[in-house]
Amino acid sequence: MKYISLLGATGSIGTQTLDIIRSHPEQFKLAAMSAGRNLDLTRKFIGEFKPELVSVQDKEDCTVLRQEYSHLNIQFIYGEEGLVETACYPKADIVVNAVIGSVGLYPTLQAIEAKKDIAIANKETLVTAGHLVMKAAEDNNVKLLPVDSEHSAIFQALQGENDKNIENLIITASGGSFRDRTRDELKDVTVEDALNHPNWSMGAKITIDSATMMNKGLEVIEAHWLYQIPYDKIKVLLHRESIIHSMVEFHDSSIMAQLGTPDMRVPIQYALTYPDRIPFPSAKRLNLAEFGKLHFDEMDFNRFPCLRFAYEAGKAGGTMPAVLNAANEAAVASFLDGKIGFLEIETMIEKALSRHTAISNPSLDIIREVDAEARQFIRSIS
Repeated sequence: MKYISLLGATGSIGTQTLDIIRSHPEQFKLAAMSAGRNLDLTRKFIGEFKPELVSVQDKEDCTVLRQEYSHLNIQFIYGEEGLVETACYPKADIVVNAVIGSVGLYPTLQAIEAKKDIAIANKETLVTAGHLVMKAAEDNNVKLLPVDSEHSAIFQALQGENDKNIENLIITASGGSFRDRTRDELKDVTVEDALNHPNWSMGAKITIDSATMMNKGLEVIEAHWLYQIPYDKIKVLLHRESIIHSMVEFHDSSIMAQLGTPDMRVPIQYALTYPDRIPFPSAKRLNLAEFGKLHFDEMDFNRFPCLRFAYEAGKAGGTMPAVLNAANEAAVASFLDGKIGFLEIETMIEKALSRHTAISNPSLDIIREVDAEARQFIRSIS
């Protein structure tokens, strides 16, 4: 039995992680979980999985749940301290970090210090502080197991291979909700339009990031840290069908690809069972004959400037990726709130990056300061 601590249980990755636990009760047990403000789902999961520890975002919600479940032996906590305690829960064998945003960074670092293996779906952790996270993982002999389908694909393609033989990493991108629209056609798109992803069912923030291609840019920075590969050897390829999740090209010109139907539960399960694999009967099998053709196109940095911003921020290093991430989170929130137009997301991110001078090898405190400053700047111009 593997005991799991789940950060972000009520989000898209969180609910799919629980689906895997539900499908394999003989393999997995939910020991601890964190949720945000969705009390209805939190109650549902408490009733079904009966975790020993539950963290929520607000003190008031914590008090309500303590009263409701006083008859059960469950510890209820809240806030950032609650996230950290959930991440470091002693009984957990592995932590699934499925929260959205930079809030996932500090709990991840604390879990690594507690020598917990991490199944990581929280892009912002590596984007904002990759140098700190990778060093901590190495110092504590902790595994960082990628959950994103693209990074899981690379991870799987590299099994049994020598990293020195890598020529390029090729990350595939669906193109998001607006892949077939010109920039002129994006001026008046609505939030509803942007949330209509063609291939995946994801949370609102990630779906918007997919439409701007920032999601792929963040994955490029993640790949740089996870696989210690220079940015000029990380490529992005537009692949409409999302069947090939990513590829690795080796020095001898061979290319290893990982394929499958678009189902995030598959890479989540692999992270939980690594290095083993177990059956997943409810996953749809890939039938290539049904597709007939797979399509690939070069990425256009003029069409998707957020991808260019990510490469530039990653190469600049230091605090620049933290500014990129914070500005993007704040700008996307403003768009979802109806305060700005879709194309203004890019404009605001570019303004935040252009006004910042990168600080090399930043500490966690400096990263947090830079993060807060970038968010405040975006809010001031929204």
